[in-house]
Amino acid sequence: MHEDFERCVRAVQAKDARFDGWFYTAVLTTKIYCRPSCPVVPPKPRNMAFYPSAAAAQQAGFRACKRCRPDATPGSPLWNERADLVARAMRLIADGVVDTEGVRGLAARLGYSVRQVERQVFAELGAGPLALARAQRAQTARTLIETTTLPMTELALAAGFGSIRTFNDTVREVFALSPTELRQRAKGTPSAAAGALVLRLPYRKPLCPDNLFGHLVATGVPGVEEWRDGAYRRTLRLPRGHGVVALRPGDPAAGYIACRLTLTDLRDLPAATSRCRRLLDLDADPVAVDDQLATDPLLAPLVAAAPGRRVPRTADGAEFAVRAVLGQQVSTAAARTHAARLVVAHGEPVDDPEGGLTHLFPSPSALASLDPETLAMPRSRRRTLLALVSALTDGLDLSAGSDWEAARAALSALPGFGPWTVESIAMRALGDPDAFLPTDLGIKYAAETLGLGGQAAVVARSAAWRPWRAYATQHLWATGDHAINRMPAA
Repeated sequence: MHEDFERCVRAVQAKDARFDGWFYTAVLTTKIYCRPSCPVVPPKPRNMAFYPSAAAAQQAGFRACKRCRPDATPGSPLWNERADLVARAMRLIADGVVDTEGVRGLAARLGYSVRQVERQVFAELGAGPLALARAQRAQTARTLIETTTLPMTELALAAGFGSIRTFNDTVREVFALSPTELRQRAKGTPSAAAGALVLRLPYRKPLCPDNLFGHLVATGVPGVEEWRDGAYRRTLRLPRGHGVVALRPGDPAAGYIACRLTLTDLRDLPAATSRCRRLLDLDADPVAVDDQLATDPLLAPLVAAAPGRRVPRTADGAEFAVRAVLGQQVSTAAARTHAARLVVAHGEPVDDPEGGLTHLFPSPSALASLDPETLAMPRSRRRTLLALVSALTDGLDLSAGSDWEAARAALSALPGFGPWTVESIAMRALGDPDAFLPTDLGIKYAAETLGLGGQAAVVARSAAWRPWRAYATQHLWATGDHAINRMPAA
């Protein structure tokens, strides 16, 4: 979009927050870059330039605006709507892969050469993987500076910088303030405990929290997830350790989700934040989704009643795939019971002084030694679960950077994986916005209630909903009276 100069100018002059994260406005006279909704008086069009990423603006010599904080905008929805090389790379960069594995590790995960990845990412984003990771480190540093009392030397290491000098230089270059000055300007009191962070996760309005939190809580695995004091809490398996997160919906008009993170290693902050955003689908463009779905006269009343529905996703693709198998042809309560037994038997214990979380969900390697005779389920489903665990330990990729169609093909080849299971994983784990489950009982109920016709008629009608059929599914499910459609009681 940044190449459409007139459209960008109109968005900036209207201070349209819907475009935050889509592009960044650089002011040629002040050498500052802003989000489109910046509250200051817009510059004259001749003094504007537009960039596709904060990293590109920084690389061109612009520093972040102190008023609108463009480095803290919602991410571009493009990276979660697409499954091409650049989109997959951006999801992995956000997950901290460049910081932990370097550009070579990023390229290896994507199955391309380093040169191909760097060329394609730069062509679309105006900055290479290293520059994008650097911009993310700068944002992580700012978060830690403003929300903790960590000494700057420890903070620099936690933010991913190799030296205190690089940390100081980067912060000054990006924010035009020293780390000490940033801390002095911060509003509020930093978290008292090192490792306990209170963040705001911004999103594009509107947001309907009902099905989002309702689904996560209704299907939550005891010991791994819980609803406590008006917040959804869960454990997170992260690259360098583990964490516990509490996500509080708050006021939908506020434009952010309140997030409290407790990490065993603060260097996992970018990955933890990325996974929380992905879990709640916070980088979606709800206006684009709702506008298209509302063109169907049968969906229009559902969209009008609950604008901004998101797709509840997952913080760990492998975990969700295991849970999807456990949930085949059984009730939600039974699926939770099966999962809870696996957690107790094979999960990694964690401490949670603030709540009742007890374990990380078992990793595929921990489940590799699973004795099928201990599973209280039909033999065919045991075989399906063991085949999945074997595929995951052999490298089946269901992470943020996975190839959606390759993952679908690999899952479909496993015994016991029909369309419902594959599409459930595509929707919740892979994040495909067009995943669709026409054989689901909730969809069949909605089709009957709304007069959509049989399965073939629903599939044919759904062509007009593409590429947002996963969101249409959330609206169709809402026609049923089920806990997954309701905000949990505080």
